[in-house]
Amino acid sequence: MNKQPTRSVLILGGAGFIGSNLAHHLLTCTEAKVHIFDNLSRAGVYHNLEWLKKTAGKSGRLQVTIGDIRDARLVEKALLPATEIYHFAAQAAVTTSVADPRLDFEVNLMGTFNVLEAARKSGNRPFILFTSTNKVYGDLQLGDPVVTRTSYIYPDHRGVSELQPLDFHSPYGCSKGAADQYVHDFARIYKLPTVVFRMSCIAGPRQFGTEDQGWVAHFLYSALRRTPVVIYGDGRQVRDVLCIYDLLHALEMAWQHQSVTAGQIFNIGGGIDNTVSLLELIEEIEQLTDVHIQYVRDERRPGDQLVYITDYGKMQKTTGWKPAFSVRETLELMRQFWSENREAVAGHSSANAPVETYALATELSGRAG
Repeated sequence: MNKQPTRSVLILGGAGFIGSNLAHHLLTCTEAKVHIFDNLSRAGVYHNLEWLKKTAGKSGRLQVTIGDIRDARLVEKALLPATEIYHFAAQAAVTTSVADPRLDFEVNLMGTFNVLEAARKSGNRPFILFTSTNKVYGDLQLGDPVVTRTSYIYPDHRGVSELQPLDFHSPYGCSKGAADQYVHDFARIYKLPTVVFRMSCIAGPRQFGTEDQGWVAHFLYSALRRTPVVIYGDGRQVRDVLCIYDLLHALEMAWQHQSVTAGQIFNIGGGIDNTVSLLELIEEIEQLTDVHIQYVRDERRPGDQLVYITDYGKMQKTTGWKPAFSVRETLELMRQFWSENREAVAGHSSANAPVETYALATELSGRAG
């Protein structure tokens, strides 16, 4: 019987939330060799690396390169032996993109181009999966929603499919949207087996959330620290939430079915059954933790869609994938991670001490409350 070739997996941004969870899955559930490439700029990455090194032990299956995807030569060197590549390295905050659009452009678009060029020049045709964002769809042009006490609702809206026109509404949306079009086109022009995931909100263990990125984790950990939060807008904005473990399953299914997923773009998220508004999430967290969350309101931020719900039907039809974890189950997994890693989570928080006034939340927002 012919032995299957060893998977050699390069994870760009591999020490971050999604990357470290994928690396851990590969190290514990497969025989793959795992190469993490990360500039270690994000909160929690050192803790994640220690976790992965402990998992790998003396197996020799884990390699770590400290580097930046803007360094084309280093990317090319790291990519050369890879049979599959997962590209999670990114500037991931809309607010940062507005404040520093050049950085956003260089990391998200030029960094992605460096990856694609390295893959093209290698001649090895590695499988490449790139994570894009729902922000490429802009404000969706859904009209005026029904307004309830806690959320915006479009009664006939069943989610956004890949047929939704692209409509970038922020530098972040522009950079990620342009990058995902490059990834898609390199499949057509150079026959690279690439896949694009346009993702909604991902949440789960090992997410060190901030108010700019990872809002589910930010709200939950703020509650557990008794720290107030800032809500941008009125809090009725609705998102679908996908558990990290469901995303890992989707990544694996995309790789396993690459004969039909290669060259495709998929919307990936929790879907209609896993939607929640900011206010509803606060209520859910309060029920789970028995902690009252204090918050102040601020202006709605640029590019913030009132409602975004994923239609993941294309992925389900192509591979059979669908989410398995509910929002409540995801929050429970995150609370367990907090209880087991409290010092690590607190060490990467912008506010660690208990607070009983709105003053700190207003200060943290950077604006008047």
